[in-house]
Amino acid sequence: MRLMRIGAAGAEKPAVAVGDDGYVDVSDVVDDFDEAFFGSGRIDELEALADERAAAGQVRRLADERIGSPIARPHQILCIGLNYSDHAAETGAEVPAEPILFTKSPNTMIGPNDDVRIPRGSSKTDWEVELGIVIGRRASYLDSEEEARDAVAGFVLVNDVSEREFQIERGGQWSKGKSAETFNPTGPWLATPDEIDDVLDLGMWLDVNGQRRQTGSTSTMIFDPYFIVRYLSRFLVLEPGDLINTGTPPGVGLGMKPPVYLAPGDVMELGIQGLGVQRQTVIAPR
Repeated sequence: MRLMRIGAAGAEKPAVAVGDDGYVDVSDVVDDFDEAFFGSGRIDELEALADERAAAGQVRRLADERIGSPIARPHQILCIGLNYSDHAAETGAEVPAEPILFTKSPNTMIGPNDDVRIPRGSSKTDWEVELGIVIGRRASYLDSEEEARDAVAGFVLVNDVSEREFQIERGGQWSKGKSAETFNPTGPWLATPDEIDDVLDLGMWLDVNGQRRQTGSTSTMIFDPYFIVRYLSRFLVLEPGDLINTGTPPGVGLGMKPPVYLAPGDVMELGIQGLGVQRQTVIAPR
């Protein structure tokens, strides 16, 4: 099943995607795809209902509606840094022995096609295509990979937009370079695990102004998604609806020689196999 939220920012309605450009409205039975929904364990029930409505011809076509993030603002956005060995190499960093953890402000989350705003004082705003994990139940001290799998509601496409000066040159606090407004485009949908044949064999890519910048695969992750979920549960409590960004493959602007960064008017397009495509226009600071 693929979960979506459709409508104006702040007024999105939950839906279930059908085919390439259709959806079933489920807003009459689900308030939102939020902590309460994921914690309720109603995903299987919702899938049966969506199938019934699709079979009854209640499928709407996506036209000009805005697509929001497929999940409501989460309790937390957790991020794993340098989780691809080839990306670590391009930035001159050592491959980490354990996952590098930082946080991103939950209010960075926007829809997959919303504008990305460069923050004031920025000269090094960068792009990062990433696989996101959405947590499906409260999880702490998970004992096995099987328990970690059971704690995952699904996977999403994420652009982990980053300001490199703020991240690296302003005291080494990564969250400062990750938490500007609009810095976490998410979606277009959340795919439940049964939609993904092998989460460790997903092609991923990102273009800037039509030029390919990133090409990679989740197969080159250092720490796989279920290891990450289990690992994080040792240090903090994961809540339903939490989002984990799992790192990016090579091709970021920071790694180019010389580095190349985003400017107003640039267009980013990105995708992950099975998780759809995003498109953002970069706009000037406020």
